[in-house]
Amino acid sequence: MTYIVKPKLHHPKLKQNALGFTHRDYEGKVSTLCAGCGHDSISAALIQAFFELDLEPHRVAKLSGIGCSSKTPDYFLGQSHGFNSVHGRMPSVATGASLANRDLIYLGVSGDGDSASIGLGQLAHCLRRGVNMVYIVENNGVYGLTKGQFSATADKGSKSKKGAGNQDAPIDLVSLAIIMGATFVARSFSGDKQQLVHLIKAAIEHKGAAFIDCISPCVAFNNHPGSTKSFDYVREHNEAVNAIEFIESKAPIKADYEPGTVALVRQHDGTYLKLKKLHTDYDPTDKTAALAYLMAHQAKGEVVTGLLHVEPEAEDLCGRMNVAKAPLNSLNEAELCPGSSALAKINAELR
Repeated sequence: MTYIVKPKLHHPKLKQNALGFTHRDYEGKVSTLCAGCGHDSISAALIQAFFELDLEPHRVAKLSGIGCSSKTPDYFLGQSHGFNSVHGRMPSVATGASLANRDLIYLGVSGDGDSASIGLGQLAHCLRRGVNMVYIVENNGVYGLTKGQFSATADKGSKSKKGAGNQDAPIDLVSLAIIMGATFVARSFSGDKQQLVHLIKAAIEHKGAAFIDCISPCVAFNNHPGSTKSFDYVREHNEAVNAIEFIESKAPIKADYEPGTVALVRQHDGTYLKLKKLHTDYDPTDKTAALAYLMAHQAKGEVVTGLLHVEPEAEDLCGRMNVAKAPLNSLNEAELCPGSSALAKINAELR
C-alpha cells in the first residue's frame, strides 16, 4: 500500500497572515477523495477563509458524521480540534461541545445523506436551538460511498449515472434551515471559490446558527447529463441573488457603488456584509420573501446561490441559556458548587 505524505518543509517566503501563519498551517492531510471532487474545493475555500481571518487553528473544533463529506475535515486545519461522530449525530455532539466550551469556533461538516436522511432531525433541532456554529453541507445528491444511489436532496426527475430517474420530491436544505430558525443561511457552489470564501468568512463571524448548503458535484456518480448537481448544470442554472463581500470592522468601508445597488448589513461584532444586489428587490433579512423567492426559482430549475437569509442581531443558544463564558472544565469547585444558599434560592423561585 502506498501512502502520500505532505513534506513538512516548505518555502520560507510563503505569504503569511497577521499571525505569521501560511496556508500550509491551515492545511491537513493529502485528500483521498476522487480527483476533481467538489469537496476538495470546499476544503480549499475553508483553508483560504481561516487564513484570511487570521484565526489560530487551535481555536477551531471540526465535527463530522459519516460519508465522503465527513472525511474532508482531515484535509484542512490539521492543527485544530476534531471529532468524527456516528452517522447523522454530529449536531448533537456540536451542541454539547459548544455548551461546554464557548471559547472555540465550531465548524460542522456534513453531507446530504448525513444531514438530510439519517440526521434530518438532528439538523433541525441544532438550527432551531441556535447553536453557535458554522454548519456546512457538502451536497452532491448521491450516496458516494455506497456507489451513487439518490440521496434525499436529489431533484425529482434527475437521472442517475445508469439512467434511472428519481421519483421522490427533494428536501431543500436552505428552505428548511430558514424555517427552522437558522439566522444565517446561504447556498454556494464548490466551483465558485470567490463566493464561497466570503460566505464562510461571514458565517464564522456570525453569532448563532450559520448554515451553508454547498452544491458539490460527485465526479464519480453525479456529474453526467441528466444530473441537476453536475458542474455543467449548476454553472448553467446558477441564479445568484447577491455578490457578497465580508468586511472586518478594522477595514474601511468604501462607498464605491451606485445608490440602491449595494446593501451593508452590520453584524453584532462590528463586521459588515457588503451585498451587491444582483436582484435589487431581494432582501435577505425578510424571511418570508426569501422563501417565496427560493420556491419560485426552484420551480424553474434554477439553483439560487448567495446569502439567502440573515438576522444581524441574532442570539445563540449559550447566550439564551446564560451559560458560563469560561469553559466548564476550567471552573473550580466553589464555582460549580455555590452552596446550600444558592440551592435554596433556586428552590424558592420554583415554588
